[in-house]
Amino acid sequence: AAPRVAALDWALLETLLAMGIVPVAAAELVLFRAVAVEPPVPATVADIGLRGLPSFEALRLAAPDLIFSSAFYALSEPQLRMIAPVETITIYQRGSAPLKRAQDAALRLADACGRPMAGPALVARTDAVLEDCRRAVAAHANRPLLVINLGDARHFRVFGRDSIFGEVLARLGLINAWTQNTSYAASAPVGLEALAGFPDAGLVILPPIPPDARRVLPDSALWNALPGVQGRQVRVLSSVNPFGGLPTAERFARLLADSLARPEGNGLG
Repeated sequence: AAPRVAALDWALLETLLAMGIVPVAAAELVLFRAVAVEPPVPATVADIGLRGLPSFEALRLAAPDLIFSSAFYALSEPQLRMIAPVETITIYQRGSAPLKRAQDAALRLADACGRPMAGPALVARTDAVLEDCRRAVAAHANRPLLVINLGDARHFRVFGRDSIFGEVLARLGLINAWTQNTSYAASAPVGLEALAGFPDAGLVILPPIPPDARRVLPDSALWNALPGVQGRQVRVLSSVNPFGGLPTAERFARLLADSLARPEGNGLG
C-alpha cells in the first residue's frame, strides 16, 4: 500500500497534489488555497496549522507513515521524528537554481511514495506547458519585463534571474530586465523611483497588492511618469506561490502567457 504522507512545505505539497498523491495532512491550507490557488487540496487533507510551528497533536492524529519537510522547518524536525520518519527535500537554497531542484524534488517525492513514474510524468508535463507558453509569447521575446511584488506605495521587491519566476522567464525566451540575482527569492525592498531606470520594461506585478499601494499609486506622479505605466504595460497576475515547485512554474507561465496575449496590461485599476 502507498504510504500515508504529510507535507509541511508548500512546494512539496503542490508537487504531491500535481502527481495525484494526496497527503493525509499538510500545513496552512486556508492560506495555501489563497496564495498557491492550484492544485486544489481535497477536503480529506487535515490542516496541521502553521508551517513553522505545526500542531504536533493534529499531525499525530493524522498518523502519517512519512513526513516531507524542507530546510525552512528544520527547527521542528526533532518533534516531527517522534511522530514518523522525516524526509527533507529543499528546493530553495542559496546559489542553486530552483527549477532544477523542483524537478529533482518531484522525482524524490514520487519515489518515496511508491509512484516512481509520477515524477518523470510531472517533469515532462511542466516542460510541455513551458514550451507551449514559449511559443505563445514569441512575439514578446525582445521586450524586457520586471517581475515585482509591491511592498507598499513606495517600495517594491523584484524577482531576479535565480528566482523560479526568473527561470521561467528564461525558459519562455523572455528578458528579465533585472539582471542581478536575488538569492532565489525576491530582492530586499527597492524604492519605487528605481523603476524609472528601466524605461523599456513592462511590469508584471504579483499579488498581494497592499491596500495603500492600490489606493495611492493610481494618483502618484512618480508612478504615472513610468514608461511602462504610460504605455499600459502593467500586468497584474493572479496569485502565485513565490516559493513553489513545478506546479508554480506552470501556473506562472500560463498566467503570464495569457496576460501577454492581450495588447495592454490590466494595470492596478
